[in-house]
Amino acid sequence: MRQKPKSATGAVNRRDFIKVGTLGAGILAIGGATQAYGSARQTESEASQGARFKISCAAYSYRKYLKTGEMTLDDFIDECIGMGLDAVELTSYYFPEKITPQYLNHLKHKTFINGLDISGTAIQNNFCVPPGEARDRDILHVKKWIDYAADFSAPCIRIFAGNVPDSISEEQAIDWCADCIKICLDHAEIRGVFLALENHGGITARAATMVKICDKVGNHPWFGINLDTGNFRTDPYGDMALVAPRVITVQVKDWVTAPDGNTQEADFKKVLDVLRAAKYRGYLAFEYEGTEDPLTGVPKWIKRLRVEAGK
Repeated sequence: MRQKPKSATGAVNRRDFIKVGTLGAGILAIGGATQAYGSARQTESEASQGARFKISCAAYSYRKYLKTGEMTLDDFIDECIGMGLDAVELTSYYFPEKITPQYLNHLKHKTFINGLDISGTAIQNNFCVPPGEARDRDILHVKKWIDYAADFSAPCIRIFAGNVPDSISEEQAIDWCADCIKICLDHAEIRGVFLALENHGGITARAATMVKICDKVGNHPWFGINLDTGNFRTDPYGDMALVAPRVITVQVKDWVTAPDGNTQEADFKKVLDVLRAAKYRGYLAFEYEGTEDPLTGVPKWIKRLRVEAGK
């Protein structure tokens, strides 16, 4: 039987659910990501206030332990409590196989009672597919997670676009992707959950194509971009600037890919200057992919991100 990894933050790891007494109805811990691409993205008064950041951490940062069962989402939340973060991003991959209302309420209770927002969740899907069974399956998957997100007070879901199939034009794939997103947005709007398209590679590898997809989806108040700062491959900071006006949530990596194709340490000042110029007001969810053990590596990088964010 494996031992749980020792926390670098000094947080107590707890696996047992907190037994909830009477908390009252309607507790909602959404926090700051309330802007959306288009007409609802910023009011005039909000725009005059400039950028504002909250620091979150993606559970994906601890995948080394979450994938093996050496950590649970409870343990991850404890790490974030120990670091004194504003929020957590609860990646869907690490939820139990059977997701119950009781478990979702537990996550809501544990984060709220410890002063943490849930900045969002992240799922896998492929929308670059024609009408049919595969597309219907992924649309249903996104809709299911919209319901989960609403139930455990996650205001935003990171979604993917997918890869352009062989013998299919990029324009056709853009149309398919946009159509699927629009179908899901009907349900997202009802449940009050943002959908944020990530530059995850595939059809979204280029910033210009991201913009095309957004234009096809249209000006929807519950849709925007999840900027992953490590995923643009040619002109990382320039591409970030191109999509920044449409960004509603951000995953900050510890690296970027330089124009010569080599990876290099991320320049947090450049990243946040791009977001400041766009007057971004929302979460910075740190997503660690370094070689150091995340139990020691994540707190170091979080400290650097905080300094640059003025936190």
